[in-house]
Amino acid sequence: MDITSFRTPGLGDQTHLLVHDGHGILVDPQRDISRFLDTAERQGVHVRFVLETHLHNDYVSGARDAARATGAELVLPAATAPAYRHTPAFHLEDITGPSGLTVRPLHTPGHTPEHTSYLILLDGEPAAVFSGGSLLVASAGRPDLLGPERARTLARLQHGSLRRLAGLPGDVRLLPTHGEGSFCTVTGAGRHTSTIADELTGNPLLAIPDAERFADQILAEPLPIPAFYRHMGPANLYGAPPMPPVSAPALRPEDLAALPEGTRLVDIRPRARQAAGILPGSTPVELRDDFGSWVGWLVPYGTPIALVADPGQDAEEALTQLARIGVDTVVGVLTDAGPAAALQTFELLELPAFAERLAAPDAQLLDVRAPGEHAAAPLPGAVHRYLPDLYAEGVPDRLDPARPVLVACGSGRRAAIATGPLLAEGHRPVVLTGAGVADLAGLRAA
Repeated sequence: MDITSFRTPGLGDQTHLLVHDGHGILVDPQRDISRFLDTAERQGVHVRFVLETHLHNDYVSGARDAARATGAELVLPAATAPAYRHTPAFHLEDITGPSGLTVRPLHTPGHTPEHTSYLILLDGEPAAVFSGGSLLVASAGRPDLLGPERARTLARLQHGSLRRLAGLPGDVRLLPTHGEGSFCTVTGAGRHTSTIADELTGNPLLAIPDAERFADQILAEPLPIPAFYRHMGPANLYGAPPMPPVSAPALRPEDLAALPEGTRLVDIRPRARQAAGILPGSTPVELRDDFGSWVGWLVPYGTPIALVADPGQDAEEALTQLARIGVDTVVGVLTDAGPAAALQTFELLELPAFAERLAAPDAQLLDVRAPGEHAAAPLPGAVHRYLPDLYAEGVPDRLDPARPVLVACGSGRRAAIATGPLLAEGHRPVVLTGAGVADLAGLRAA
């Protein structure tokens, strides 16, 4: 048995390809299926099954298209009942494959009601379990993504599901879909794969014996839910279109006036280039692994998007990340922003210069970290508004447009993105870059 895991760091997820005797099982593939199928083809693997553990909340699934492309059997939890042909997976009803390969569904509700893990047996012996969003490495899948009304019920179910999986033999390999960086985890998950034995000794959630206490703990601190999540379930239930081509027309400055009404400019250039001048109304999200997630969260779903990029920048990567979450509305890519006089600017300051500016009498500080980060380490004197709330609700009234607004987060990334609404409302942002609130607090304490 050989297992290849395909990490998607920006979403904190991974897709798995298990190969045994030339036959493959593909688990929880994302929409851009070519990277999985190309690997299988290079290895001469016949993909026999495509398995889905649940209706995903964080990306558009590529399972149906992968099954069509390979002729594989598409397997989904029985309670999912999607609007396309599939094999329903019922609890403990084995699905037999070739060469002694058996897929045993295990109903593990909690992350979602229908969630199903898949135990893989080779010649009757348990070898690996694909746990999706149930038991994760040192963590577990969130039970609150379907709304607060169902969160406690799902949390209690998750407790039982974790214990069900923990009862498997200790040498069974644990292969979750969600992991470090995913908004679908209860806590910051660590490594990407594990074993049942390692989780029994290292996963703190397995040490909670009572379902009510378990629910109390994992629901004690409400976690933010990205805005685009609510669109993923319906897309996966009814079947989204296949992955579109990762290309978009080149735009010139004179083309901007003819773009569809409501088009949002998304500036993907490095933050130093953004600070030197961005087009008014832009959402500045420099291209990194989590680019797609932030754009999906901050730009209303379905809005036409025009990317602003540097010449030669990897716009295809930006398009791929957006397509993974079903954002197929990019109308073009602009690599020439036009005359400098038409651009807006903001300041980027390293920690020492930022701290010096903060000591000025007219300084005002905006903290755009998540609520949990802010509660755990408040920044005295700062106005707090989480970055997505800044985009949804606007700039806090307490901030004076006549004075510079110093902006900080955990590292500088979110602070740079926060300049979009600040500039739009007439503020002069000064961004702490290359450092975060913890560094600033340490410098103040010293």
